[in-house]
Amino acid sequence: MSYPTDYKYTKEHEWISVAGASGTVGITDYAQSSLGDIVFVDLPKVGDRLEAGKIFGSVESVKAVSDLFSPVSGTVTAINEELKEKPEWVNADANATWMLKLDLTNAAELETLLSAADYEAFIAEESGK
Repeated sequence: MSYPTDYKYTKEHEWISVAGASGTVGITDYAQSSLGDIVFVDLPKVGDRLEAGKIFGSVESVKAVSDLFSPVSGTVTAINEELKEKPEWVNADANATWMLKLDLTNAAELETLLSAADYEAFIAEESGK
């Protein structure tokens, strides 16, 4: 699987795509394939303030429930309401299925995230491949 080079990644397997002072967040293809069939997504509310590295929600699969961690700090401006009815979209295309959008409060936090190449090296090391 290749990862979009214009995204930034966390070691907890979230991605963020940034345009100006706004970010769009989802989980990586590696995360969704590790989880298996996703059956439920729990997301924050619009207006909630997120903190980098802190839990903002969870995804439930047939295997387990996993926490979602915010890659950056910010205020939620939108959530992907369609995931309530169609959580399987994450499995279909994790790189294109966003979970939330936020206004960044500290753009410098982006510098602590992984590039696509660094993320691929990280998951290769983590999975032993």
